[in-house]
Amino acid sequence: MTPTPAVDDPNNTVFFDPDRTIEERVDDLVSRMTREEKVSQMIHGAPGIERLGIPAYNWWNECLHGVGRAGIATVFPQAIGMAASWNLDLMHRTAVAISDEARAKHHDAIQEDGSTDWYYGLTFWTPNINIFRDPRWGRGQETYGEDPYLTARMAVAFIKGLQGDDPTYLKLVATAKHYAVHSGPEHERHEFDAVVSERDLRETYLPAFEATVKEAGVYSFMGAYNRVYGAPACASKLLLQDILRDEWGFEGYVVSDCGAIRDIHANHKVVDTPAEAAAVAITNGCDLNCGETYKSTLVALEKGLIDGATIDVAVKRLFTARLKLGMFDPPDRVPWAQIRIEVNDCAEHRALALKMAQESIVLLKNTDGFLPLAKGLKKIAVIGPNADYPLVLLGNYNGFPSSSVTPLAGIKAKVGPETEVAYAKGCTVRGADASGFDLALAAADGADMVIAVMGISQAIEGEEGQMEGVDDGGSSTGDRTEIGLPGVQEDLLKAVAETGVPIVVVLQNGSAVAVNWAEQHAAAIVELWYPGEEGGTALADVLFGDVNPGGRLPVTFYTSADQLPPFRDYDMEGHTYRYFRGEPLYPFGFGLSYTTFDYSDLELSATRLAQGAPLEMSVTVTNTGNVAGDEVVQVYVTDVEAGVPVPIRQLVGFDRVHLAPGESKRAAFTVTPRQLSLILDDGSRAVEPGTFDLFVGGGQPGTGASGTAGGFEVVGDVWAVPAD
Repeated sequence: MTPTPAVDDPNNTVFFDPDRTIEERVDDLVSRMTREEKVSQMIHGAPGIERLGIPAYNWWNECLHGVGRAGIATVFPQAIGMAASWNLDLMHRTAVAISDEARAKHHDAIQEDGSTDWYYGLTFWTPNINIFRDPRWGRGQETYGEDPYLTARMAVAFIKGLQGDDPTYLKLVATAKHYAVHSGPEHERHEFDAVVSERDLRETYLPAFEATVKEAGVYSFMGAYNRVYGAPACASKLLLQDILRDEWGFEGYVVSDCGAIRDIHANHKVVDTPAEAAAVAITNGCDLNCGETYKSTLVALEKGLIDGATIDVAVKRLFTARLKLGMFDPPDRVPWAQIRIEVNDCAEHRALALKMAQESIVLLKNTDGFLPLAKGLKKIAVIGPNADYPLVLLGNYNGFPSSSVTPLAGIKAKVGPETEVAYAKGCTVRGADASGFDLALAAADGADMVIAVMGISQAIEGEEGQMEGVDDGGSSTGDRTEIGLPGVQEDLLKAVAETGVPIVVVLQNGSAVAVNWAEQHAAAIVELWYPGEEGGTALADVLFGDVNPGGRLPVTFYTSADQLPPFRDYDMEGHTYRYFRGEPLYPFGFGLSYTTFDYSDLELSATRLAQGAPLEMSVTVTNTGNVAGDEVVQVYVTDVEAGVPVPIRQLVGFDRVHLAPGESKRAAFTVTPRQLSLILDDGSRAVEPGTFDLFVGGGQPGTGASGTAGGFEVVGDVWAVPAD
């Protein structure tokens, strides 16, 4: 239903005229609004304005990996798992499916007055593109990992899928969050001041956000809870005006994280009152308050802390977004309004969820080709706290599938009647109770192998205080202090190992787990993440060889938290593969396959690059094994002669390619001058002359990955990189 002008204001027609420009329509509407009405629209639960024909609207909606909190929906792997696919086309198709379901749900839920319930709107607070700098952060599972380039590429693909490609109307509004320099600790986020160098800000914390503006046209940003250089992120002139709008050219609206405006006075204490907090946030560019503090904007107006023109700017941005979504236009003019509710939870989307789950799986260890398993085994023991726990499939910010497949169910469905599948939980995810060990050992008795589904859960990692329905009797602040297997899980593995039955460890988690004992003793280790509704089927497909695993790690797996700097330290030195100088358990970009790959015939467009010239390169990748498989071709560059601190190496290109046995393909990449640039001491970006090392392969150089190395030289003077 499309709202129509209210009877008591018959002149209110311009706003509802789809043939007028958006600017004309918005200007006309805002000119008719009282200041009380304007302020009311700047809160996420915006009330209706009946006299103007404006229905109530709740701006808060979620679709991190499927439409969240809005009933039945297709649930894809958690964001960190989707990043492990390294597949941009699949990421885009997943986002298209999610946005189809979101649009269908919205139009199906529109009420007589044009309003919808919470979580059935069209403005979505996703994706989370913060850099996962430390595995202890509980919300890292919501991100695309630790690398700015991988994060940017995944974010651009996802946002384009959400917002659509219509020249007139947005399908949804995507929101890049949390802007900026935000990655824990969770319990300090409301008062923490993230002070970083200009170099880290520009090389690590901002690039993905910039890409979403310049390449994806993202229409919304969400400010972070924390301060940056002393200023609350939701009231930072540097972030919201100088960089976001003036430097990058962002034209959409900014929303605060929930309660973040209250933090400005109550926790950050940079001002004394709610009115001052509202005034400083709106003045510096935060248009919408998730929370209630903007109600004090009327007090701020009365006290002269803010003027009406500043409020008008914010309100116009918000109604521009609603018009771009087609909320006030005839449905037959809005292509996305024609999507039917039958698309929700459809068979095609379930198949896509399975495909994404399959491609997200990372094979971490496979001793002597222990996997894949034969299907005619006599007995398989399935143990572990996550083996048959449907909620742990879902991660956080999730929807609710109409049905789901746990690892146990997937394994049972895969084997034939000749194979006995014995199950015992053994222990909980955390805690010291070992009373279930005997049942697990009984299940392992006489088995050909044990499949131990271990890891962590939403009870251990997540947003501050949220456990997403998963409760094992404890409580959580969201972050971890240690990164090994919690509770008695490792003790259970050791007890089972005493039987002599080989063990396949399957990990369900949203962040790196230090499985050092398993790396030394298990026959195989499989990273499943929080795999969504089809996770158990995807796992069984990989375990039994119907799918060759091709996922790669989007984060570094460390041997312990002792390898890391303090959690509160936002300096990038020592964090992530780009600055970590130790020996990881599993490196960023790592992943095994059931086949092998070879690289040859590396060709570069030049070995001496003039300033401003891109580097064109290509390489032949060959499947040298006996089964088809996917290789993730990765390109890394090291600036050997940099005059300022730079990353040890950084990813500058990747492509997931499928190869039949014996098949070869040519993979081509372009490395831009910006990717060769660095941040000088004055904060400017430039390309310095000097030597660069290049590696193209199935992982990072020096980690045992197959690949080929090369090098090139940039000649000339220091060259300032202009804005894109």
